[in-house]
Amino acid sequence: MTLIDRRMGLFLIGLFVLTVAVPIGNLGLEDRLVPSYVVSLLGKYLCYALLAVALDLVWGYCGILSLGHGAFFALGGYAMGMHLMLEIGDRGVYANPDLPDFMVFLNYDALPWYWLGFDMFWFACIMVLLAPGALAFVFGWFAFRSRVTGVYLSIITQAMTYALMLAFFRNEMGFGGNNGLTDFKDVLGFDLQSDTTRAGLFILSAVALAAGLLIAKVITNSKLGKVLVAVRDAESRTRFIGYRVEHYKLFVFVVSAMMAGVAGALYTPQVGIINPGEFSPANSIGIVIWVALGGRGTLVGAALGAIIVGSAQTLLTGWFPELWIFVLGALFIFVTIFMPQGVLGVIEGSFRRGPPPRGLTPAKPVKA
Repeated sequence: MTLIDRRMGLFLIGLFVLTVAVPIGNLGLEDRLVPSYVVSLLGKYLCYALLAVALDLVWGYCGILSLGHGAFFALGGYAMGMHLMLEIGDRGVYANPDLPDFMVFLNYDALPWYWLGFDMFWFACIMVLLAPGALAFVFGWFAFRSRVTGVYLSIITQAMTYALMLAFFRNEMGFGGNNGLTDFKDVLGFDLQSDTTRAGLFILSAVALAAGLLIAKVITNSKLGKVLVAVRDAESRTRFIGYRVEHYKLFVFVVSAMMAGVAGALYTPQVGIINPGEFSPANSIGIVIWVALGGRGTLVGAALGAIIVGSAQTLLTGWFPELWIFVLGALFIFVTIFMPQGVLGVIEGSFRRGPPPRGLTPAKPVKA
């Protein structure tokens, strides 16, 4: 199969145009057709899109309905946030060159051992991948070897992210408690409030999304991808013909978690805060809605769904903040009943010409 098919090619072209047009509209024109806050907002949507692609990889192609991907996203965000906090140095409220402000306020004498090394950017980047990847590996090792599947797996992934949320809310954990990590100043010496840095982070988010799509496409187009689809459609049969199903599921689960961690790491500097609320089970359920809306098992559709829902949330929470959650629920029900192939399926169906493909033509009734 072709690595870049028609839908992937069109999406990547559109992403490239957006990546070029937005910075030019923000930096290259005197009238600033694209305000600075819109650049950060679009960058956030692209991070959501990468997160949706990560979930679609395991749900759409392997049948693993994870309600815990918000945890992997948040861990990547915290890993980057820890580095950004140490970058502040003596520019904080308490002017302590070694400790973040919240640690000074809570009377910490020194950095906890798990903060060591985060003053180095390369170490933080490694932890962005390692922290969610390690959690996914340990969780998946026990869950998949125990043959936990279906709704039971979904429930325990949700329990995992809820437990992490409760843990990160505690001040004793050393991650800022309820307030989380915030008040970031710069990254690698670049001021996070400058328009140039915002545009650079937006471009990095677009590149990460394109890379995530291509990595996922390589996996799904390979022989490994065919086994994943077999696991999704008939796990017992796949196991009976000799495949170690748990190994395949564990591999794709870890890769997906790392992709989610990268999305979280790019999200944090653009939004300016990371707190335990990102672990909320509701966030993980929202990711499922993104994928279902865009089109499960399409990758591109998942990214499209995340962008659509993210944009709708920004608009509707400004106009009708109390009604947004009901609109989201109604949207999920509508898509499930009337658009089972998602928005991408509807779009492709509307442009399809000619008779139905061979093998899908309705059978004619046989006369007696």
